[in-house]
Amino acid sequence: MDAAQQEATARARELQRSWYGEPLGALFRRLIDDLGLNQARLAAVLGLSAPMLSQLMSGQRAKIGNPAVVQRVQALQELSGQVADGSVSAGEATDRMEEIKKSQGGSVLTGTGQTTTTGGASTVRRVVREIQSLLRSVAAAGDIIDAADSLAPTHPELAEFLRVYGAGRTADAVAHYEGHQS
Repeated sequence: MDAAQQEATARARELQRSWYGEPLGALFRRLIDDLGLNQARLAAVLGLSAPMLSQLMSGQRAKIGNPAVVQRVQALQELSGQVADGSVSAGEATDRMEEIKKSQGGSVLTGTGQTTTTGGASTVRRVVREIQSLLRSVAAAGDIIDAADSLAPTHPELAEFLRVYGAGRTADAVAHYEGHQS
């Protein structure tokens, strides 16, 4: 790989970090390990071609262009956490991955499109993921953190909201949401 290719790959990985919280190679490798998948199976569940997955993992391509695929990535991250904490068994995870594979994305607040709602996904979790998706569609995670840092001295609650929903994990956002309900 020449210097220009190395620079382009480094830039793509930095963009991935700002958009997705980490380079996609690291994120996808973690999903593969945590969920017991191989690259071909992960590509199939996400709805990507194997070459596209490889390009995203290697940094040859920076962005996932299809919002439904981004939502599937988020759903797999959530599932990975549930497998890790023991709340979902390996068998249940396999069933959930099939549901995720079939999901079409769309808004969970307006009911357009299809979303994966079986397997215990609550209304709260769906609302939280919609808020996360909306925030992440208007700004990269790094920009949201910068905005939160700017707001923190005068508006700490708003800064916390931006950090939790704009750049945090779904489980943390769910806890925040539930903690602020009357």
